[in-house]
Amino acid sequence: MKYYIIAGEASGDLHGANLMKALFKEDTNADIRFWGGDLMQKVGGTLVSHFKERAFMGFFEVLKNLTKVLGFIKLCKEDIAQYQPDVIIFIDNSGFNLRVAKWAKRHGFKTNYYISPQVWASRAGRIKDIKRDVDKMFVILPFEQAFYKKHEYEVAFVGHPLIDAIADRKQVDAHQFRTAHNLGDKRIIALLPGSRKQEITKMLSVMLSLVTDFSEYEFVIAGAPSQDFSFYQQIIGDRKVSFINNKTYDLLSIANAAIVASGTATLETALFKVPQVVCYKGGNISYQIAKRIITLKFISLVNLIMDREVVTELIQNDFTKENLKRELSKILDKEHREKLFLSYFELEEKLGGKGASEKTAKLIIKNLKA
Repeated sequence: MKYYIIAGEASGDLHGANLMKALFKEDTNADIRFWGGDLMQKVGGTLVSHFKERAFMGFFEVLKNLTKVLGFIKLCKEDIAQYQPDVIIFIDNSGFNLRVAKWAKRHGFKTNYYISPQVWASRAGRIKDIKRDVDKMFVILPFEQAFYKKHEYEVAFVGHPLIDAIADRKQVDAHQFRTAHNLGDKRIIALLPGSRKQEITKMLSVMLSLVTDFSEYEFVIAGAPSQDFSFYQQIIGDRKVSFINNKTYDLLSIANAAIVASGTATLETALFKVPQVVCYKGGNISYQIAKRIITLKFISLVNLIMDREVVTELIQNDFTKENLKRELSKILDKEHREKLFLSYFELEEKLGGKGASEKTAKLIIKNLKA
């Protein structure tokens, strides 16, 4: 069968790659064409567009690049029409994917969605569009199934694919990793400032302002695969920090603590059992708009899933050097860390067991054969 997968961002690329592996395993004749990244490309299939070409963040940034965005949507529709897949599989990336889904459903294509748009966070009116345009939805967060049920839309909870991605990775040898990346013997504080230029620019300099205050630790920046080191270098300047590109999981496996930009990375950090402070700072216009439409108590996935504050969130104007220094000191304290670890184990239980990608692939194929 022919599968057309559309993913955006590094997290979508990761989950898309694991889903592709499962599809190839379940369907030996699978033909896959996709929008994604390097990880999906390594699995096989045909790459149409890399997510790096479409990495726009926030309302104002998308508006500024609207012509490019609309051009990509047009290209996607034309490519689907030419390819004629048996099913289109959308992965997260709702701003782009829901527009394509509307067109695809109208033109008679089967539409599946893996990793739901965050309609439970904002703009719940999109549920009407999802019910109309998406044949099957596969969700990865435990509270999403109940949320959709309230809106009379049946979805399948398949568990969280990050559990698979982390469990299946090759274990890193700490000594070899430190040697390979010229790291010393100090305990490590990992800095995860996001993957887009806008968020890295807003947050990394504040993260780096703590380097001299915690000189007994080594600060290591987790570089995103979508950005070159030269971009980070402009922000780093002459500060004594290390930089490791595209090795976030290996870095988290040996880190003592982390400062993390809000997003999927907060959940990844928790699953590696690394104490963290969660941060967010966006453009003022984008933030003011978001603040008016987002209805959640928390912004980090860790707190949302647990429905209580497990990790501290420093948002917009609260994201200052003084606040960050205080919260980092807390997560380096032994007693506080032990409480965090217990919450992290509880979090993992809520997410279900392994096998999200395999479950989703089997359901997709089963529905196509029905």
